[in-house]
Amino acid sequence: MEPATQISDDTLDNFDVHGAAPLPASNESGHVEHDAARIWYAAYGAGAPVILLHGGLGNSGNWGYQVPALADAGYRVIAIDSRGHGRSTRDARPYSYELMASDVLAVMDTLRIERAAMVGWSDGACVALILGASAPERVAGVFYFGCNMDPSGTKEFVLTPVIERCFSRHTKDYRQLSATPDEFDAFVAAVSHMQKTQPNYSAQDLARIKVPVTVAQSEHDEFIKPEHAEHIARSIPGAELLALPDVSHFAPLQRPAQFNRAVLDFLRRILP
Repeated sequence: MEPATQISDDTLDNFDVHGAAPLPASNESGHVEHDAARIWYAAYGAGAPVILLHGGLGNSGNWGYQVPALADAGYRVIAIDSRGHGRSTRDARPYSYELMASDVLAVMDTLRIERAAMVGWSDGACVALILGASAPERVAGVFYFGCNMDPSGTKEFVLTPVIERCFSRHTKDYRQLSATPDEFDAFVAAVSHMQKTQPNYSAQDLARIKVPVTVAQSEHDEFIKPEHAEHIARSIPGAELLALPDVSHFAPLQRPAQFNRAVLDFLRRILP
């Protein structure tokens, strides 16, 4: 597999066929039993902790180009499969971002991590920002990429070839990783319902967030209105709005070197 510095996969053809780069070996991985679910995690490297939260329907393997770059830069990187995603299980309750946020805290408690930086992508960004709002003492800062904080922030859905290829990869990964490999359609329906109805954060809610936040918005994001990203950045005190040119909602896969530089710039500003 090519290193992240050489990857360019704007169409996601490579991701569809091969996935991202494989995650490195970890001697610190497993499941945390929490609130009727088993939440999978893996940790890499040493240093200030950084938690990676993937997007809806995906899994931690989607961070294959980010984990080595952040670990090599001197951070302890913790990848978590969200409830019901990847290797993590769920119960019969509907999905909620708040429930997934509580799972992250359970992993942090198990690993004895008092405070961590959060890098969130899509649904994972929403989970990270909810943690920044509800548990600021545990959050050093949030790199928030490609998500909305109320349903009005999303564009009308258009199924593009890039989205089809991403969905194809998610389908294959789910069948390989999940404890319920035959329930992908039900999984998609449940996650989609959450995405259509949640979150519902007002400008006043966002104004109460006190942790450092960078709101990263890709030039060609298929799902998020650019003016909504601007609204989020404007509403959170001190938040930065960062434009990522030439990429879409799948920037960590399309041009990982560009995405990694943006994340590392943020981490160097907020972590000792």
